[in-house]
Amino acid sequence: MSKVRIKDIAKEAGVSIGTVDRVLHKRGEVKEATKKKVLKIAEKLNYKPNIAARVLKSSTSYKIAIMLPKALGNNQYWSKHPIGFNNSLESIYPFTVDMQFFLYEMHNEDDFNRNAALILSWQPNGVILAPILKKESQTLCMQFDSLKIPYAFIDSFIDDTNSISFVGEDAYKGGRVAASVVDLGIEKEADILLVNIARNVQNVGHLNSRQKGFLSYFEDENTNTGQKINVEIPSDAIDDIKNVLDPIFATHTNIKGIVVTSSRTYAVAQYLKESKRSELFLVGYEVFDNNIKYLKDGVINYLIGQRPIEQAEKTFKKLFDFLAFNTAPDKKDYQPISIYNVENVSYL
Repeated sequence: MSKVRIKDIAKEAGVSIGTVDRVLHKRGEVKEATKKKVLKIAEKLNYKPNIAARVLKSSTSYKIAIMLPKALGNNQYWSKHPIGFNNSLESIYPFTVDMQFFLYEMHNEDDFNRNAALILSWQPNGVILAPILKKESQTLCMQFDSLKIPYAFIDSFIDDTNSISFVGEDAYKGGRVAASVVDLGIEKEADILLVNIARNVQNVGHLNSRQKGFLSYFEDENTNTGQKINVEIPSDAIDDIKNVLDPIFATHTNIKGIVVTSSRTYAVAQYLKESKRSELFLVGYEVFDNNIKYLKDGVINYLIGQRPIEQAEKTFKKLFDFLAFNTAPDKKDYQPISIYNVENVSYL
């Protein structure tokens, strides 16, 4: 019989892992009704605490700052990572961690810098950073280096930094995967549209790498002979999408395939549906509700997913082990690139 874990009690009680931890170890305030419910379920499941771990319990508490983009509006990709980070708290018991999230608007440099200043003033023991904005992230990393604050990257990687580790997709290979998928879905002579939804794709490392990987695939394979049309759109607002794509389709009538390099694939899917171009072969990134909706509707043909919850759990563990046990993790831990269509997306 498998050992009952704190997360099992939390799931049955419908509360967070942190709440269960506070009840079982008598620390912090918890409503009386919630406390009774948790204790009753713990008794029913025959929960037994790890006595050896209690003996080894350390008084050391670590402050870990986590800096991610906000999950805003229709783009809920970044709502997945906090789930993984919160799941990780159980795995490090009996140590304790004060984990604080610093969330910035995806392509807002000022908001990134504001949150960076907050992290520096909080003086964490370690930082997990999604360095979406390359230039601003490089500056912040140099500040971490000067203060001797270790940091780990998630989702995106920046060369020439002192990050202790990176967990995420090989973005260049991810671009090649997207290219190979669209290549299979369209005629050899058809044109392909590559859509980057960002204000400055050159400052968004993973999108830039995906774009390079996409183009390199066709340079190597020589399968598709059509044009590769590259466009940038400043936001996922439907008016911005229309303003850029309407003229493109008016002048390029041979476009049969589209690859969107970011999680905002739903925005292009909405445009295609409203403009009655749903027959085009559309490939994009990240599996969450709004993208899944258009996948099931047949507007998106394939989605490439990164498993963000698993990424978060691995990144947290690597940074924590570095702080607590001085364990040096692998510099890069590339995660599997998963491909989803309407047939397998329900098994997530």
